[in-house]
Amino acid sequence: MENKIENLTTEQLKAEFQRLKEELCDMEEVHTFTFQKTPVHISAEKVTNMQEEFDEECRQYKERMALIEKELAKRGNL
Repeated sequence: MENKIENLTTEQLKAEFQRLKEELCDMEEVHTFTFQKTPVHISAEKVTNMQEEFDEECRQYKERMALIEKELAKRGNL
C-alpha cells in the first residue's frame, strides 16, 4: 500500500481498488466465521484485541479505497 496513488495508471488504480475490495471481503468473512460460526472459546481479552485489529485493518482498507475512488473521479474514470 506504499504506492503513491497519483503515480499509478488508471488501470493500476482500478486493479488496486478491486484487490483491496476482495481482501476486505475475505477479512470480513474470516472475522464472521471466527466470531459467529466457530464453537471455539476465545478469551474476552483476545476477542477485544482481535476486534480492535480487525477494525483498524478495515479502516485502513476503506481509507485507501476512498483515496483511489477520489483519484479515479478526478480523472473522470469512476
